[in-house]
Amino acid sequence: MDDRRVAPRRRTLLEGHIELAGGGAIDCTIRNISDGGARLRVVSVIGVPDAFVLSYGINGQRRPVRVTWRQETELGIAFDDA
Repeated sequence: MDDRRVAPRRRTLLEGHIELAGGGAIDCTIRNISDGGARLRVVSVIGVPDAFVLSYGINGQRRPVRVTWRQETELGIAFDDA
């Protein structure tokens, strides 16, 4: 399988939050991250919108993202500000 990523991803176990437009959030774990995107683990992808704000890190970093792929409990995302 070819790796089509522009930037290499670094393994991580960061806590994150998928911020929902109507309020509320879905907890997630950031499994790997790069300058251009990340892989998130969630309890279920049901209810996760195609675009959202991801908040993470000790500084509460917030970045707009879009979903590039989905599996039962994982999402691939691309940072829209990258």
